[in-house]
Amino acid sequence: MSRSATFNPKVVLGLVLFGALAFFATLYFIGSGQTGQDVNDGNAHAAAKGLNGYAALVQLLEEDGHEVSLSRSQGSMDDESLLVLTPPAYADADDIKQIINDRRYVGPTMIIIPKWMAFPASNIAGVEAEEGWVELAGSIEPDWPEDLGYDIKLQIYDKQTGWRGLGLRGPLPDPEKSIGAESSQIVSLVTADNGATLAGYLDDGDAYPMLEEAAKTVVNPNAEVDRWAVMFVFEADLINNYGFASENRARVAHELVDLAMEGEDLPIVFDLTLNGLGSAQNLLTLAFRPPFLAATLCLILALIVIGWRAFRRFGPPVAEGRSIAFGKTRLIKNSAGLIQRAGRLHLLSGPYADMLRARIVAALALRKPDDADIDAAIARRSPDIQPYSSAAAELRSAQTPKDILRAAAALKSIERMLSK
Repeated sequence: MSRSATFNPKVVLGLVLFGALAFFATLYFIGSGQTGQDVNDGNAHAAAKGLNGYAALVQLLEEDGHEVSLSRSQGSMDDESLLVLTPPAYADADDIKQIINDRRYVGPTMIIIPKWMAFPASNIAGVEAEEGWVELAGSIEPDWPEDLGYDIKLQIYDKQTGWRGLGLRGPLPDPEKSIGAESSQIVSLVTADNGATLAGYLDDGDAYPMLEEAAKTVVNPNAEVDRWAVMFVFEADLINNYGFASENRARVAHELVDLAMEGEDLPIVFDLTLNGLGSAQNLLTLAFRPPFLAATLCLILALIVIGWRAFRRFGPPVAEGRSIAFGKTRLIKNSAGLIQRAGRLHLLSGPYADMLRARIVAALALRKPDDADIDAAIARRSPDIQPYSSAAAELRSAQTPKDILRAAAALKSIERMLSK
């Protein structure tokens, strides 16, 4: 007999595929750390869209054809790329110094000094602001740049000033608030009207032809060309979202990034780990990276094969088997199971006692005996055994399964003794 499937196989296949994709997507996002943490949090980093963030620079570079990524893993610091660091004001100078030193032969590094104290604009009573919008509360002068060991001295200027450099010039978004640096180890690329360095690169004795040409400095013909450049942007308003209100500031920001790469077409990585948005590696992260990626793909393939086999067998069989199998043993077990589940075991006491009485009478070769005759005949065969009449009476009066089984076993032992 054949029956149609209870569910449409195509619908079931769609549900299984959707569930599998959702499951693997969950594993991937957990492994990569993308589990819903808000990165547009109003702080000064590449994922922030407030005035002090750098999301506009990221978008400009992407639209210009650069390979740009936001990194939440410290492992990306070892990649051959332009690494853009946006440390907060409370960053550790030793950590930043270590990153710079580890990358000198890996790729260029750009460090943007934070400028503004900011808080969410939605905290202001009566102000309706989108997520990530901030209110600038004043400029700050972080301590860690002066602890890097590069003779850098920061200063906040409270008088009106503009900027010039790389063939461009213009005012700052807030002309009365600017941050510059005085240093004997920084070659200026962009300066303020008062001569302070707003952006420049580290002069470490190596040769950087493109940077030296842009800075219009004398090239040392004996200098080595071994290490990558380290660039500092002391005035964040040249490169943050606030500064992108001016076309010239956007152009100088792009030019600084191009110069930092020294003519190479490198990927650009904006680090988020120094801003507290990093994600630690875990087993799920490793499962989707070489060399464990191969094992993960094999496991996924095996799951697909198993799922396909299960789907091909979906639905009831074409020919149904018997509900009750052939054979006396199966019939007895099914009947006993039915009686036990129905709770009617006590109804078997009388019929079972009658059946054993007939067997005992046959074994004793008695004709129409009563219980007294049976007891006397059994006593002659085995004086120490329990009389039949008492055992049969106990079985017929038993009510609980335990008492019924004990009395039935006693009566069965009499029948077994006579049959030997």
